[in-house]
Amino acid sequence: MEKATVETIIRKAQVCRLGLIDNNEPYIVPLNFGYRDNVLYFHTSPRSRKLDLIRKCTRVCFEMDILLGPVPADDPCEWSMRYQSVVGFGKASIVEDAEAKRAALAVIMDHYTQGPYEFPDNKVAITAVIRVDIERMTGKQHKETT
Repeated sequence: MEKATVETIIRKAQVCRLGLIDNNEPYIVPLNFGYRDNVLYFHTSPRSRKLDLIRKCTRVCFEMDILLGPVPADDPCEWSMRYQSVVGFGKASIVEDAEAKRAALAVIMDHYTQGPYEFPDNKVAITAVIRVDIERMTGKQHKETT
């Protein structure tokens, strides 16, 4: 699938599931997110399991999808789902700089609404931001989805 189509799916998705590694066990969590220039951003509490896991292993995966409804058929084995999805892999880091945090938070907000935004210093100080530099991603969609 072309990158432009993948990015269209990303823009439409409401939730991104971030997959992390916890002592050789997978851990996945649904999050609000923002995307810009091949980078995903997430916000979280400064004391979160996600941050603890990223400090141990920066390798992550992610998934987002748009479900468009079932495709019924007379034969129950022929039922299907109209969908679009993106799966990818990357390297996570924790954004420490206050201005970089503000910029990332604006990217997250832009995914859901229009700015401009102001982020007070006290709120920025108690918010952690995760940055995922995407190394590769692919998209897929049901053949009847266009």
